[in-house]
Amino acid sequence: MLDAEKLEILTESAKYDVSCSSSGSARVNRNGGLGNGSVGGICHSFTPDGRCISLLKILMSNDCVYDCEYCPNRRSADVPRARITPDEICELVINFYKRNYIEGLFLSSAVFESPDKTMELLLETVTKLRKLYNFNGYIHLKGIPHADALLVHRASKIVDRMSYNIELPSENSLKLLAPQKTKRSLLLPMKDLRDAIICDKENKVRRGRVLPAGQTTQMIIGASPETDGQILKLTQALYRNMNLRRVYYSSYIPVVQSSKLPAVGAGLLREHRLYQADWLIRFYGFDVDEIVGENQNLSPEYDPKCAWALRNMHLFPVEINTAPLATLLRVPGIGAKSAYKIIEARKFAALDYDNLVKMRVVLKRAKHFITCKGKFYGSENELQVKTSLLLAGRSEVNEQTSMFSETSVAVSALTGQL
Repeated sequence: MLDAEKLEILTESAKYDVSCSSSGSARVNRNGGLGNGSVGGICHSFTPDGRCISLLKILMSNDCVYDCEYCPNRRSADVPRARITPDEICELVINFYKRNYIEGLFLSSAVFESPDKTMELLLETVTKLRKLYNFNGYIHLKGIPHADALLVHRASKIVDRMSYNIELPSENSLKLLAPQKTKRSLLLPMKDLRDAIICDKENKVRRGRVLPAGQTTQMIIGASPETDGQILKLTQALYRNMNLRRVYYSSYIPVVQSSKLPAVGAGLLREHRLYQADWLIRFYGFDVDEIVGENQNLSPEYDPKCAWALRNMHLFPVEINTAPLATLLRVPGIGAKSAYKIIEARKFAALDYDNLVKMRVVLKRAKHFITCKGKFYGSENELQVKTSLLLAGRSEVNEQTSMFSETSVAVSALTGQL
């Protein structure tokens, strides 16, 4: 029987990893198995700080041989240590699943003894879950830097998703704050997994596919001096070169004392703005340099799309009934879904403002940047436009934070539109 104190230590130690949201998996399930890893089998509920509540989130061990400055589980930290066996994890997952507490597993570990030893035991755990316990549910496994590539590849054919966390946005910051990790130790396994996923897709592999739910990563924001522009350029490169499903951002929180780290946290607003910018890169056709502007940092006052529009007022207003899709996607208040609806609807009739309301266009933003049938209802005074957008932005943040706590910042950018 798993000790309750161990469970508390290892689940508490895992809470700082936010790259564990579930996106469903196309993995083919086995007859007679327990659980479902398909899109319909995963609950997409999130806690205020972005964690998916349907997954059991646990470390195999928090006893680490590494000494990363920012990590609460680092070797020199004075914290309670614990380790559990593969069988204990398997029994915990099955018991929790049968009680409807969870629908999947996020499994990670501190590096104990050696990277290979840690990865071997993680592999043993997920293999037993699949083959011995017949668990078909969603499994997200955290990769171990410097572990043998064969172990990683074997695990990738069993689990739904893996993540190698970049942690810090530059090689210099890694050398200073996490000297046991290198850029190569993080990017090389990501590249190998990307190539394996592409190979399976080209060969139309169905059973035993590599990572049917893809890869993710995480960066700590504010522990090192990189600008938002540097962070987003790395993000953009990871999406383009590694085919990642998501890049997650975690605001630095000073949970450990170190002279190499800032005395105060980065704050959740910066994290929120990065998620919004990330959304623009992935779904709205923006380039990083357009988003961050000349100072290479995101505006705290305005969301990135509004900030870009205010810097480019000479491009507006645009006519809703004739503007191309790429232009509509750049209008504040028009999300991706709304833009596609507009393109389809105007094939049959010219649209007016009432039509846009029914499509859930946010007119308190969009009205300053559009015309409908030649009519313009926004303000031509740039100062008034800035004030209107600023007040609208503050109102939305206040509405969303009131759902959770006074210190939380809105997390709609994890899944929402701009």
